[in-house]
Amino acid sequence: MREITEATDLCLANGTLNPAAVGYTRSPRHRTNLRGWGRTKRWEYWGIITSTHVLGLTISSLDYAGVLQVYLHDRKSGGALSQDAIIPLARGVLIPDGLPPLSASASGGGLELHFTDGVGGTVLAVSSPRVSARLTVLPGGEALGVVVPWSERLFQYTLKDVARRVGGTLMVDGHTFEVDPAESWAVLDRGRGRWPYSMTWNWGAGMGTVEGTRLGLQLGGKWTDGTGTTENALMVNGRLHHLPEELRWHYDLATPSSTWRVEGDRVCATLTPFHVRHARTEALVIASDTYQAVGHWSGWAVDDEGVTHRFEGLVGWAEEARNRW
Repeated sequence: MREITEATDLCLANGTLNPAAVGYTRSPRHRTNLRGWGRTKRWEYWGIITSTHVLGLTISSLDYAGVLQVYLHDRKSGGALSQDAIIPLARGVLIPDGLPPLSASASGGGLELHFTDGVGGTVLAVSSPRVSARLTVLPGGEALGVVVPWSERLFQYTLKDVARRVGGTLMVDGHTFEVDPAESWAVLDRGRGRWPYSMTWNWGAGMGTVEGTRLGLQLGGKWTDGTGTTENALMVNGRLHHLPEELRWHYDLATPSSTWRVEGDRVCATLTPFHVRHARTEALVIASDTYQAVGHWSGWAVDDEGVTHRFEGLVGWAEEARNRW
């Protein structure tokens, strides 16, 4: 894959894919100047793991609907809750298409979410009937940006920013939890593109510190197959090492609490779950079915210099998502 080092428009003037945009970046370089309606998707998703909770925050626009979600898992009790809202025609959902710093926001169905980039990082402000939060995600270094070309009219820009430390305050049902950045991690999944109606993907993310080295793991599958692009990378102390090959995923959705394994020439990673989330949505033209296993990673990956890094101690997740949208 070609590395892109300068700011680039995702689309040509007629709204089709700009061939010069296809490749990968180490920081946000794509202006996602999307045109058209109906197949256009935009989202900002933050996944957060603290010593006490797993938190997922979503602001998305699917053109004909905005979909918001606050998901929380209590690591001590094992309990989980999900608060969702669907906003017709995505009214009031703000998801910019320019280069950072960005501010995304939306409200509806009792949920209010604001994600705001600033000098000291990204502030995540959440208000909902049961969960509220004010968190600051600290700068983490490089991030993997990839453009996936299915055709000149169907394509996706994704940015995966893993292994960022996060701190602040989380409140659940009136109980306050301090989020310590020394032991809490955040991942950004940014998406902009024009999608086929039906698509399945795998996504894996891992983060933590092993023997004083801050590691991030970003793994993808299925949705990039055959496109000539991948979204696989190892982050070492904030430096991106791109893994260009398609990876092999092994898991069993009949027993999603069993291990998930991802393999390639430069990576062999196994996730052992401590929590499995199964989310299913059926809402007219929108349907999704997602299994997300949250747990601990083991295994290894080789960076661009040939150094092997072990994963023991990394936390994160692996998932399969099937969407009709």
